[in-house]
Amino acid sequence: MSSSYWNISGIMPRYPRLDRDEQTDIVVIGGGITGLTAAYLLKQAGKRVMVLERNRLASIDTASTTAHLTSVVDLPPSALVKSFGADHARAVWDAGFASIAQIAHIVNAEQIDCRFDYVKGYLHAPLAEKEPKDRDRTLEREAEAVAELGFDARFIDRAPFIDRPAVEIDHQARFHPAAYLRRLAAAIDCDNCGIYEESPADEVESDPIVVVSNGHRIQADYVVIATHNPIVGKSTFLGATLLQTKLALYTSYAVSGRVERGKVPDALFWDTGDPYRYLRIDRAEDHDQVIYGGEDHKTGQAGDGAARFAALEGALVRLVPDITLTHRWAGQVIETNDGLPFIGETSPRQFVATGFSGNGITFGTLAAMMARDCVTGVKNPWAELFDTGRTKVVGGLWDYLKENADYPYYMVRDRFAGPKGKSLRHLPRGTGRILELEGKRVAAYRHRDGELTLLSPTCTHLGCQVEWNDTDHTWDCPCHGSRFSPTGDVLAGPAEKALEERTITEGMEVKTADDK
Repeated sequence: MSSSYWNISGIMPRYPRLDRDEQTDIVVIGGGITGLTAAYLLKQAGKRVMVLERNRLASIDTASTTAHLTSVVDLPPSALVKSFGADHARAVWDAGFASIAQIAHIVNAEQIDCRFDYVKGYLHAPLAEKEPKDRDRTLEREAEAVAELGFDARFIDRAPFIDRPAVEIDHQARFHPAAYLRRLAAAIDCDNCGIYEESPADEVESDPIVVVSNGHRIQADYVVIATHNPIVGKSTFLGATLLQTKLALYTSYAVSGRVERGKVPDALFWDTGDPYRYLRIDRAEDHDQVIYGGEDHKTGQAGDGAARFAALEGALVRLVPDITLTHRWAGQVIETNDGLPFIGETSPRQFVATGFSGNGITFGTLAAMMARDCVTGVKNPWAELFDTGRTKVVGGLWDYLKENADYPYYMVRDRFAGPKGKSLRHLPRGTGRILELEGKRVAAYRHRDGELTLLSPTCTHLGCQVEWNDTDHTWDCPCHGSRFSPTGDVLAGPAEKALEERTITEGMEVKTADDK
């Protein structure tokens, strides 16, 4: 019963120990979500890669995950804005969405059967406490903070199943990490690239870079350290020690059990307690597996693990009385001094990623994307924000979207960004906006005479979402530059077809709104 539900060792195949000297482009140290994703992306970028894992692949920290794929970080949205400014806060949430989009892309490209699906997320009031009168207003403010950053979120009086006030957030996701990583490992371990288990990085030399493992030497151009809690590598001892002073290690607990399918909504849940609790399901073939976690404490500073498991199991049984408990396990999360991860180079040609807090899967994937960009010389929009040498990230003028508009993620960003409203009531004459009407996104334009034109916001070239250009009064595609008139006609390619017309229900009161 004291084992992870994910059954990593039963799903991941075995890989050999390193038993010879090698030469490669990149050595990735660590075979969890960060290391395997980095190796996969670097191989896709044309690099020869070798992965060294001290134990079995994904058997330590990744095996302990609850595998929430989420943009919701541990810092509340309002606190994130207060500490770092709106642009930086938006960038942090964007990083989560970019990671989810990257995972979705890999799932589709490799045709991975890992139960990936998009779901809603709910940040809700704790179950165990009486609801204070100001709880609703606090959650309303958090919902407003998320919406002001441009993402789909709203306050609801009662979240499904949990029955507490909550912030409902769209475009979160879940998957089965072992099934996902099994396919990534298979894609890595071929074509002159390799994976080695039971092969710790005993030493990392510099000039040239040589990683020593099992008495054998791998010469490389670059090293990626993906060990969750970073090893020294080729950094100076002082530099590595300084980074460690900015990290705090916590132990988190999880329990799991079987229930009849459909008993618990397919969604992600977190409460606002400190420490907080979190819940999700995994949809198996003939049942649902409910996964419930929390009870965090600083590693090594509590000896009551059995009591913490019992507290989680008791709370889960109260939530789902007919559950059959099957698993319990504990893992480690790493917090940082300012709440943001450290991702980037710690010395020339050495990349490190750590401090993912409760977002190990999404930040691990993001770190892999950033490692690929660093190695290949591509500008990454989060490099400054998560830089390992930062002293303090402050709010201020940083045109985040403008500076990073060419990054591939922004070709799909608007699929996750919130609409500019849900009513035509405040759409001025001579103006266009992306709105959500009757559950669908609409490119809405109000002519000078008050007449409305409603169009699909999807560019007819490759499907990106158009944006309103208030200077030229055109619908412009941010991906490849197509431009359309307010009525949807093509003004400039590469698009060749006009934007499709949209209709709304006859008699809908917003049709006749007349803003003067």
